[in-house]
Amino acid sequence: MGRAPVLRHPPELLLRGQDVRVAFFDIDGVLTDGGLYIAELPGGDPRGAAETVKRFHTLDGFGIKLLQAAGITPAVVTGRDAPALRARLQALGVTHARFGTEDKLPAAQAVLAELGLDWPQAAGIGDDWPDLPVLNRCALACAPANAHPEVRAAVHHVTERPGGHGAAREFCDLLLAASGRYADLLARYQA
Repeated sequence: MGRAPVLRHPPELLLRGQDVRVAFFDIDGVLTDGGLYIAELPGGDPRGAAETVKRFHTLDGFGIKLLQAAGITPAVVTGRDAPALRARLQALGVTHARFGTEDKLPAAQAVLAELGLDWPQAAGIGDDWPDLPVLNRCALACAPANAHPEVRAAVHHVTERPGGHGAAREFCDLLLAASGRYADLLARYQA
């Protein structure tokens, strides 16, 4: 048997997250650093076509896989759509995603309806104003350290790490601890 977990979370956050069954993620600024890298497509396309390149952090990806193992459904609601984003979500097994939506609340409500859940069973992490309508309804709302000040002021918890650099993993770890699954999932890797 391995050692006890070192992560500790405030009891009020654990209580907020104990009934969470779905976790909403924004992409740009949460699962990425928010930067947009625009690459020109090969062949000198005369229309000036370009592809957006995104950087994801492996800690965040593994956190999403751990949520799934704990019975918490990860869901993405994002204002953008890009092949790189879809490929990453497919690799992580994320099947509940809404792309290219500026009005995130109806998209999140549709995911909740699909899953037969309601807001007291939802958590979310976002970094900018378009995320506020979703975050304001979640039982547990988080923001990365580099989120807009209005978002940081509106949430229950601000991560130590910035978006794209492990903030989403901190959010996942908090939800795993609140669900009571963190220690047993960790023990699988301490053998």
